[in-house]
Amino acid sequence: MLKKWLHKVLPGKSAKPRRTQKQVIPFGEHRISADMLSFAAEKVVRRLHNEGFEAYVVGGAVRDLLLGIEPKDFDVATNATPEQVRKIFRRSRIIGRRFQIVHVMVGPETIEVTTFRGGGKVQQNEHGRIMKDNVYGSMAEDAMRRDFTCNALYYDPITQQIIDFHHGLADIQARQLVMIGNPAERYQEDPVRILRAVRLSGKLGFEVEYETAAPITAYAGRLKLEPVARLFDEIMKLLFSGHAIQCLAQLDKLGIPDNIHPILTALQHAVADGDNIVSLALRNTDERLRADKSVSVGFVLAAAMWPRLNEIWQRNTAQGMKPVPALTQAINELLDAEKGWGVPQRFSATMREIWQLQPQFDNIKGARPHRLIAQQRFRAAYDFMLLRAETGNADKVLARWWTTFQSADDETRLQMTAVAQNNHNNGEGKRKRRRKPRKKKENPQDAV
Repeated sequence: MLKKWLHKVLPGKSAKPRRTQKQVIPFGEHRISADMLSFAAEKVVRRLHNEGFEAYVVGGAVRDLLLGIEPKDFDVATNATPEQVRKIFRRSRIIGRRFQIVHVMVGPETIEVTTFRGGGKVQQNEHGRIMKDNVYGSMAEDAMRRDFTCNALYYDPITQQIIDFHHGLADIQARQLVMIGNPAERYQEDPVRILRAVRLSGKLGFEVEYETAAPITAYAGRLKLEPVARLFDEIMKLLFSGHAIQCLAQLDKLGIPDNIHPILTALQHAVADGDNIVSLALRNTDERLRADKSVSVGFVLAAAMWPRLNEIWQRNTAQGMKPVPALTQAINELLDAEKGWGVPQRFSATMREIWQLQPQFDNIKGARPHRLIAQQRFRAAYDFMLLRAETGNADKVLARWWTTFQSADDETRLQMTAVAQNNHNNGEGKRKRRRKPRKKKENPQDAV
């Protein structure tokens, strides 16, 4: 207890850094074979070797293979400079400003190739954040520059050995997330590492080691100084990790405030409140990703911001506006505020289309249902309406009607809309019109 108290009152006092020692782990201890890599990754490594350079599969792919998870992509680290890599691979391009990397295209796959980073002085801003980092070095220096020990493992498919400088294999076996170096300094260099700690611990089910977790609360506010586009990208990685609910739970566990980004704020509040349209959408998204099915970023964002939008919509209708213009005004108000959130326009457009179609599901008679079902975004809007119905935000009977209608043939659809029209004409759901009182005829004698 005394040790924990001292760490809180003396944040500058950090634990002694781990002693680094290069370990060469043979195949018999890790059981990762070269045929477990993608064809493209193995080809890139072998080609660099043949040209006289060092090259290794590095980072998340090695970590995932050790955990029995199929990697989604493979990264390669080498001592070849970006220009040298570019000359070797015809289908490649150099990208990046802060640190240059090379994207090598092999068939449909893109392999990200990075040059070993050095330990020399980098360009930092007044907050200590690294702004430019094109300093090259050895593999040991590169390992020191990586964020977490589980991401600093280098696999050579030719010798089938793993090179480990920071006890990464032991940490993976212990299922703990450990920062390389001084955690406070590393968060200061790049505050986005805080969100990476959230994502990796939530996705992998790792416990964040005490020294790694301790400075997070103090440095989380620096995330608001990050470029909004970069922050948005990191939030998207969290949302589409396949373990979004677990990742969001880590935000609270690690003491990250709820005012970092409006989307993150909405997500944190939704998960804390329990069952609602946001948590339901995230659970469905996690299930689809784990089943290797496609997901829509715009759809998930539409669900994430729906509680706030619905609040504005209901406020507008309470002020006497009709539902459709009330919703349109609410959407404009929300999306005007969203322009500073880093959300690309293509996602904003999808969100708007899904939201704008929601009131149209109330119309089930005449030609309107047939026109609605022909809309390009009908399926996404229909799925969204089902989520609303499941959480009590839309009529469940109406949702069942649309479920039947959208899967029926043309003749059945005509019958359904005709029945709805007849019910309307017969007074079901129809408000009776009040007759205006007749004016009394003026008596001629009264005028005399």
